[in-house]
Amino acid sequence: MKKAKIGLGVIGISAENMGSTMFLLKDEADLRYSLEAICSNEEGIHDLAKEKTVPFATMDYRELVEHPQVDVVAVYSPDGLHAEHCLAALEAGKHVICTKPMVTSLEYAKAIVQAVRKSGTKFLLGQTMRFDRQFSALRKFYKEGDLGEIMAAEAYYNHDMRPVYDFTPWRLSMPQDLMYGGVTHPVDILRSFMGDIAEVHCFSTKGKLTPEFPQDNLFFLNLKFDSGAIAQVRGLYDVVEPPSPMMQVTLYGTKATAVAEFSDNGPGRIVYSMDGQKERQEFHFEPEKDLSVYGHGATVIRYMRHLQDCLDKDLPPSPNEIDGAKAVSVAHSAWESSRTGTMQTIFNNF
Repeated sequence: MKKAKIGLGVIGISAENMGSTMFLLKDEADLRYSLEAICSNEEGIHDLAKEKTVPFATMDYRELVEHPQVDVVAVYSPDGLHAEHCLAALEAGKHVICTKPMVTSLEYAKAIVQAVRKSGTKFLLGQTMRFDRQFSALRKFYKEGDLGEIMAAEAYYNHDMRPVYDFTPWRLSMPQDLMYGGVTHPVDILRSFMGDIAEVHCFSTKGKLTPEFPQDNLFFLNLKFDSGAIAQVRGLYDVVEPPSPMMQVTLYGTKATAVAEFSDNGPGRIVYSMDGQKERQEFHFEPEKDLSVYGHGATVIRYMRHLQDCLDKDLPPSPNEIDGAKAVSVAHSAWESSRTGTMQTIFNNF
């Protein structure tokens, strides 16, 4: 028996932002998403709907979340609006996919977790690092026991944000809080391997390349996990683009050390050294290129496929609202550490 379509509505979509990746889903034969409604605060939303043959367009997100043909609401609005839009969708009984960060405060994170529990709906956090091929392959190695127990780790996400401001100017005007909007990328991927984070210490400062950006955008974090393992996280967003991968994760295990690397629209690799073996192993990944604005189309398709599978089989998505809340909690405490100069304990009791 043919399964029913899944009505999709997107809040915060334009031809030049991450939400535009939702237009790619129709070309995947195994996906049953039907784009029923789109929303933006820009007048051009109606023209975009006509161009893409989307049945309904609005400038009011409340009309979208109440639309009877919408089963799943995808939130790609500016970070500071995620809480408002996600909570409205959950209160309307819709499943939610929200791009990272889930929200930009600890209190909003608690509210999202409570709203998901109350609604009984599915919530998927669109953390692209979890669905990039390199990091998925690294997780497979870990789950199969090739790394042993992880004792320590390093992760970074470094990116010259100046070109990004040109086509997403809200990041300057709101502005985007890059502790939440940037650093939670490497924090979340480390959590997916190493579990809950117990403590954080952070140094931060403001870069000198974008004077109009009003707050700190260079971050170094030291983490201690419940397991006793330790890690360092780096997030640098006001630097000349480094001659190195945009994202990197290094895991130091009792059996092996592995490094996974990713860059937008570029090749990736995993470098692997086993204890007692002189030869390194390397696994290379060809670039995934598409027409989406960030080049994350293939990754988005993978996480939307995961959500469809969770809906069909009544499984919890991963990462879900708890994962999103715990990453937000680390960001919250990292800011407190930077302001006070002290180690901070992480709230994980969601």
